[in-house]
Order: sequence, then C-alpha cells, then structure tokens
Amino acid sequence: MRFPPRITRIGAAAAVLSALLVGGTVATASPAAAAVGSICYSDLPSQAYDTLELIEQGGPYPYSQDGTVFQNREGILPSQSSGYYHEYTVITPGSSTRGARRIVTGEETREDYYTADHYESFDLINYGC
Repeated sequence: MRFPPRITRIGAAAAVLSALLVGGTVATASPAAAAVGSICYSDLPSQAYDTLELIEQGGPYPYSQDGTVFQNREGILPSQSSGYYHEYTVITPGSSTRGARRIVTGEETREDYYTADHYESFDLINYGC
C-alpha cells in the first residue's frame, strides 16, 4: 500500500486561494482534467487494494496487459508524455474477462487513478481520507 499519500490536491487549492487573496488570476484546468474526480482510499473496492499491493511489489500481475503504457486517448487525465501512465487490472468478481475496472498510475508525481467504467471517468485516489 502507498502510505503516506502519494499526491494531494492541497497544492491546487492553495494556488487558487493565493491568487484570490492577492488579486491575481487563476488559470483554469482543461475541461478534460476537470472531469477527474476524487475517491477516498477507504471507498475503493477490496480488489483495488490487491491491485495496489501488486503494483507496490512489482507483480506478478494476473493479466499480461497489466503494467503496460496507458495512452490516455480519452484525454481525461492530465496531459503527459507517452509512457507516463501505466494501467493495471482491478479484478471484477464473476467476470470472465478483465472487466472494466483499472488503476492507472502516473510515475513522476506518483499519483494513482481508479476507473470503474473502462476509462469513461477517473477518480484520483486520496490516501488521506
């Protein structure tokens, strides 16, 4: 498991507050990046904990696609260079396929995103709640 929290949103909130207090301007995020939500670590399905543990250990993973580069073709996650994001399967009980649930990691700032709907939406995992 990844403790302490890998990333927080405090930096963005502090930038907005600072800009408002000193009369500056606030740059707005792209509509796609604004679509990223947040989920508390404790609210993840239990299988996501297993996947995060495997990521920390470096595998072995249940599917050959796990650990491959995630292209972010949907443009929902913040734009990064190719190879920045990697995807991992979150097993769906009762599914005969990989299912729709994934963890997508970003390496530079070590953020983790969860999607339950095969990349239609993402939630940044908040390890502090």
